[in-house]
Amino acid sequence: MMSSYYSTGMELGAATRPRLGPSSRRPDPRRAATGLVRLRRIALVAALVALLPAGISFLHAMSQPSNSSFGIRTVEWLRDNGAAGLVARIESAYYSLTAPSKGGPTLRALPRVGYGATGTTTAAEYRPARVRALLQPALPGEGVWHATRPGLEANPPVLLTTLRNQPEYPRVVAGLAWIDTKRTTLTLHPGRLEPSVTLQRGPMDVPREARPKLLASFNSGFKLGDSKGGVVLNGHTYAAMRNGQGTLVGYSDGHVDVVNWSYGAAAPAGVSFARQNLPLIVSEGRLSPNIANDAEWGATVGSAVLVWRSGIGVDSRGNLIYAAGEDQTVASLARTLIHAGAVRAMELDINSYWVSFISYGAPGAGQPLNLLPAMNRSATRYLEPDDRDFFTVYSR
Repeated sequence: MMSSYYSTGMELGAATRPRLGPSSRRPDPRRAATGLVRLRRIALVAALVALLPAGISFLHAMSQPSNSSFGIRTVEWLRDNGAAGLVARIESAYYSLTAPSKGGPTLRALPRVGYGATGTTTAAEYRPARVRALLQPALPGEGVWHATRPGLEANPPVLLTTLRNQPEYPRVVAGLAWIDTKRTTLTLHPGRLEPSVTLQRGPMDVPREARPKLLASFNSGFKLGDSKGGVVLNGHTYAAMRNGQGTLVGYSDGHVDVVNWSYGAAAPAGVSFARQNLPLIVSEGRLSPNIANDAEWGATVGSAVLVWRSGIGVDSRGNLIYAAGEDQTVASLARTLIHAGAVRAMELDINSYWVSFISYGAPGAGQPLNLLPAMNRSATRYLEPDDRDFFTVYSR
């Protein structure tokens, strides 16, 4: 009986003891850690696979020949690979933070440009009048045209001057160049990367055989992908032209003009070169009615952002006027061109790294000098292959 009792009790105890099911077991921390590590590894591999094409593209871009700094090339690569909007916002914020304050003391002197001044006894068939000062009293030499080298004062093909062009910013200076189109030849040269079309690029700097007649060189427009326009070189249309775009045109008979393009996608016969860059900022001697519209001139930064800007216009006699300066809006650039005599004008490139006007104080590209001392790039910029297309001015 005793044996039976204890046997039954043990069986009852076994029957009433709770059993641990799958949901009641404690998780193994080692197994959980192993799973988390595996997920991280998968995510890392997936990220690397996704970034691999971008990394290869970046390394390829950085390994190509260039005369631009690593930082600039990085920014340009970001623009071209989906981050243009982000770069533009960062640039706009930077320029807003570094913009000059209105008012304050004015300058006491202007940068010196050129050699000597044009006088009333000049033998030139025509010379532009002194550019009237916008701030009074005028500084010595303000608005007075100077020849680019000794020996050219009497009949100058290119003239230079400076002036304070914004009364609300009395320390801001703009540079101006006047180009006699009857006594000079204008040429458009491709750069290493721009225009971004397939073409025979040539030397991508000022050709050595052309340097004996070189008078000046200056920057072209935005990158072709941002310019909303086309390009023509040696009579061939490499990127479709767009009606309604401001265009610097060179014709086979040698004359040049700044026009509102109306000839369709392909350049007509007689056009030697053409470079478009957004709509005109000056037409019939007046500001564009859309001058404040960022949609027209906001491919990089807004039209009202104070930044280095450059532009090219044509006066009533068909001569060219180039203008550039730091802390300029589209409107201030356009007003400056009108003030200097332009009847039609277009914006060229902007930002300190791209704006260049260089005169040469001696034949053979000797004594190169930037129009304004604050210009970022070396005055020898176009004497070596450059990334961007540019213009040269030669004596005839």
